Amino acid sequence: MWTSGRMSNAKNWLGLGMSLYFWGLMDLTTTVLSGTPTPQGELEALLSDKPQSHQRSKRSWVWNQFFVLEEYTGTDPLYVGKLHSDMDRGDGSIKYILSGEGAGIVFTIDDTTGDIHAIQRLDREERAQYTLRAQALDRRTGRPMEPESEFIIKIQDINDNEPKFLDGPYVATVPEMSPVGTSVIQVTATDADDPTYGNSARVVYSILQGQPYFSVDSKTGVIRTALMNMDREAKEYYEVIIQAKDMGGQLGGLAGTTTVNITLSDVNDNPPRFPQKHYQMSVLESAPISSTVGRVFAKDLDEGINAEMKYTIVDGDGADAFDISTDPNFQVGIITVKKPLSFESKKSYTLKVEGANPHLEMRFLNLGPFQDTTTVHISVEDVDEPPVFEPGFYFVEVPEDVAIGTTIQIISAKDPDVTNNSIRYSIDRSSDSGRFFYVDITTGALMTARPLDREEFSWHNITVLAMEMNNPSQVGSVPVTIKVLDVNDNAPEFPRFYEAFVCENAKAGQLIQTVSAVDQDDPRNGQHFYYSLAPEAANNPNFTIRDNQDNTARILTRRSGFRQQEQSVFYLPILIADSGQPVLSSTGTLTIQVCSCDDDGHVMSCSPEAYMLPVSLSRGALIAILACIFVLLVLVLLILSMRRHRKQPYIIDDEENIHENIVRYDDEGGGEEDTEAFDIAAMWNPREAQAGTAPKTRQDMLPEIESLSRYVPQTCAVNSTVHSYVLAKLYEADMDLWAPPFDSLQTYMFEGDGSVAGSLSSLQSATSDSEQNFDFLTDWGPRFRKLAELYGASEGPAPLW
Repeated sequence: MWTSGRMSNAKNWLGLGMSLYFWGLMDLTTTVLSGTPTPQGELEALLSDKPQSHQRSKRSWVWNQFFVLEEYTGTDPLYVGKLHSDMDRGDGSIKYILSGEGAGIVFTIDDTTGDIHAIQRLDREERAQYTLRAQALDRRTGRPMEPESEFIIKIQDINDNEPKFLDGPYVATVPEMSPVGTSVIQVTATDADDPTYGNSARVVYSILQGQPYFSVDSKTGVIRTALMNMDREAKEYYEVIIQAKDMGGQLGGLAGTTTVNITLSDVNDNPPRFPQKHYQMSVLESAPISSTVGRVFAKDLDEGINAEMKYTIVDGDGADAFDISTDPNFQVGIITVKKPLSFESKKSYTLKVEGANPHLEMRFLNLGPFQDTTTVHISVEDVDEPPVFEPGFYFVEVPEDVAIGTTIQIISAKDPDVTNNSIRYSIDRSSDSGRFFYVDITTGALMTARPLDREEFSWHNITVLAMEMNNPSQVGSVPVTIKVLDVNDNAPEFPRFYEAFVCENAKAGQLIQTVSAVDQDDPRNGQHFYYSLAPEAANNPNFTIRDNQDNTARILTRRSGFRQQEQSVFYLPILIADSGQPVLSSTGTLTIQVCSCDDDGHVMSCSPEAYMLPVSLSRGALIAILACIFVLLVLVLLILSMRRHRKQPYIIDDEENIHENIVRYDDEGGGEEDTEAFDIAAMWNPREAQAGTAPKTRQDMLPEIESLSRYVPQTCAVNSTVHSYVLAKLYEADMDLWAPPFDSLQTYMFEGDGSVAGSLSSLQSATSDSEQNFDFLTDWGPRFRKLAELYGASEGPAPLW
């Protein structure tokens, strides 16, 4: 039978520090295993050899649990307990063997005495118990003396582990201005000691740093706010240190700490405020729409959505000229131009701008109002602007038969910066590539420069430019749309070549052809054509015409009995007239062939019987005749060409070189006494010359190239403006293929009127030898200053050269 013994610790019921041996019953074994103290009487009964009234059968093994303290620090092996077999007589014949968990490494057994020792430091947190097996062998034979069985060695806990915060350090957030007791975060500490044994694992929480702002629940570890009205704008971050101590917080317990970083989150508890109550800004009057004028900023101590701003213009005389928007990134108000500005019309504006929080919290409304206002003064700065047209668009209707040089519209522009500043007008030639129009450089009178044709161009879209004289870089423009109105200048005509046929067996009154006409004109009331036979065919005995009153007409036969042998083709002239004013007409010809038809009117043949050639005239002879005729024609043309070359020499005389453009006469001018060549009085004043007698003409010779002015009646030149006259002459020269080259001299024989200086011609000075007085030039302004210096009176002596 096996017996076991152990050294009890201070809490064991034996408490005597001696080894005991247990035999016994299952009841005793159960009592020892459970750790319950055994009464002294029962112990004596067990140790006594006297029989008991209740006898039970003995067992071979009676085991107790071995207990050993962890963290033994002594130098000698720690005694655990003793194994003993009842077959052991103490003579050393029994050998004890230990196997199982930690056998030979952690635990050893004396094979003679059965004493068990721990040879390594034990840690309950690493391993709480060990299961081993014991066996007794005959030392000599090695035969088992007892059956092998298991027993347990339990490691008894001591307080050797402090509480640890496995999830620390902690980060938490709580809204600012939270009420006292608002939960922030819960921290948890873990103690590795045995929670079922004593108070080693019972943890108590306390706060070491963070008061008086926060507190911690000693049992649960929940951190709460402890101070009211904590303001994020005053202090945003807090570092709280929490301690966890075991042994229920008693003296001698182990402790661990952790850090909790608490951030106060923002709430909308601060109203916005403008740091400036007055802003001064400026903007150029030429600033485009939506351009930025300036920025205003309402400061809000909050952040995020609580600091969002909305800016509006609530008052001021510039609410219709400026707009304001909010920059979502920087929460500033951006003032922009809403409509075009003008320094000349308004030089300054005043705005009242409001900045407000769009997101409010009801519990903080008492801290408001959550809005503020500021005043913005905006000055408009003057810039040199291009001329401005009034109106900004022109629409002109002009008939297509308008005369060249007719003024169709006065274009007007003004300089918005300077009153009465000189402006020069011109046409953007890219918009009038055909040069149909001309604009007076000073008055802005828009005139026609070429004949207009609605059928060619019914619309003209041109751009008129206006340039400042003082600053040519400033150019304004205006679109001008010109609609060419229709006049009846095109006669109706056949849209195609009409060709009809008439049967030989046709009867009188039979329809031959229906004709129609087209007219390029477009009258407002629509087209209406009238058809009749031409006057020369009014009494045509063969055919007649009937107007259908729908712009078509029918051609009918007036007789029967047409014969191809008599006449195979008829040409019927038809007069077509329109309903315009004036009435225009044209004559179209209808070709009618006489054909042979069957009884149903179907054409069989329209070719007359060919004239039979003489039998003796072959095809080759006919070709020879045609060849002779061709040769004769060539000879005639050759003779005519040679005669033409005889009239003109092959070498061009230098005097006839047209590139020099020199007009030569055979006589020498007689100076002012030569009154046959020119009328000096006409050159002085062409108007007086026209009113008087007819100008003298040179009788003795005729110049090779006459002045182009002879093609224009002088009455036209007198009664029209210079521009109309020049435009007409220009168009005439452009259209005349036989006109002199472009660099030749053109004589117009009169000067323009309207100049305050009068005529500057020196021709009139030839009638008098007296000195001319030019002192009046000094009164004509800076444009005539140079002339005044050259010809005006001088106080010093006259020069000698």
